[in-house]
Amino acid sequence: MAAISYDSPEILASFSRQRGITFPLLSDAGSATIKRYGVLNTVTEEAFGPNRNDPALAADIRKYVAVVPPNAGMVGMAFPGTFVLDRKGRVTSRFFEDFYPERNTVSSLMMKLGVGAAVAGTAISTGHLEITTFPSDQVIAPGNRFSLALNVEPHPGIHVYAPGASGYRVIALTIAAQPFVRVLPVKYPASQIYFFKPLNERVPVYQKPFTLLQEVILESSSQAQAALRGKDALMLTGTLEYQACDDKICFNPTSVPLSWTQTLRPLVFERPNRPQ
Repeated sequence: MAAISYDSPEILASFSRQRGITFPLLSDAGSATIKRYGVLNTVTEEAFGPNRNDPALAADIRKYVAVVPPNAGMVGMAFPGTFVLDRKGRVTSRFFEDFYPERNTVSSLMMKLGVGAAVAGTAISTGHLEITTFPSDQVIAPGNRFSLALNVEPHPGIHVYAPGASGYRVIALTIAAQPFVRVLPVKYPASQIYFFKPLNERVPVYQKPFTLLQEVILESSSQAQAALRGKDALMLTGTLEYQACDDKICFNPTSVPLSWTQTLRPLVFERPNRPQ
């Protein structure tokens, strides 16, 4: 892993020592590489230009400029994101954030890539499914975009209905609402087509092991940080609802209660010190 910014090697070396960073920090003088990758944040320059009062630009300024301390020298900065390269230097995946202070955690990115997580899971057994659920990160802070994973293994001969199945209860994960926690749409994997011969019916189902990924953002606003100050844990609760069937019987709909508890740490927002 390496991080790249337009800061000088001297500034990056000092920042690395201050923060105890052990991976490489790369200096992109003049933002040359940032420009070649097409991720230069031009909003910072427009914020001081003739169109700075344009409503659309003003919205971008609030998103990509106003969140950074004044005089932080953002001109030349990239939009926040992550590129994943193979050993030949080819980009295989990329992830970008919609809001500067709200960032994917490394563990969440790895989970999206199918690498898994080092966090211990909770095993749940129902009459139809074996479920293991875990968060991407055991420790989170305001601004973190993390994931909740459910590894689901249907029992032999059992299937549950996938999105697109009409007339059946599709498997669904619901997270209980709470302030300053934003829940994104669930990521569903590819399904299989099940042929039910008596009705000459084909429907999308899951009958092999699969994983549901639920992304969650812990907001980083000043109100969120104030509300979370002094708390040492965040507990999320939810339910997994599904209807399971075999080749002959459709069983009653099932609702499985779920919960995840993660340690909270305060947000640390800090840019390298630059000469004024």
